[in-house]
Amino acid sequence: VQLQASGGGLVQAGESLRVSCAASGRTFSNNGMAWFRQAPGKEREFVAAISFNGVSSVYANNVKGRFTISRDNAKKMMYLQMNSLKPEDTANYYCAMKTGRGDGRSRYEYGYWGQGTQVTVSS
Repeated sequence: VQLQASGGGLVQAGESLRVSCAASGRTFSNNGMAWFRQAPGKEREFVAAISFNGVSSVYANNVKGRFTISRDNAKKMMYLQMNSLKPEDTANYYCAMKTGRGDGRSRYEYGYWGQGTQVTVSS
């Protein structure tokens, strides 16, 4: 499995950005997916997760209402639409494919990871 995250960049607070994740090598539509992020000096934290068929999703409290996770199984793509960005959203954003059991919030449920894409929000 290969996951390739892209779309990061530098934006100002209040602006929007969409990051994408392209998957290859394994049947994408059979697995839940998620976004995590990691800021310098901090642990990797859960952002959002989506079920294999895109029907259900969960969000971290600090992004709920601002971020939207989605997927297109035909294209083997996952997206994270980020609105009303804040400086504290600055981090390297990683996409991940779920391989273990759980509610989707723990990094240990994910066996495949992309390389990350940097999102920087200036104040």
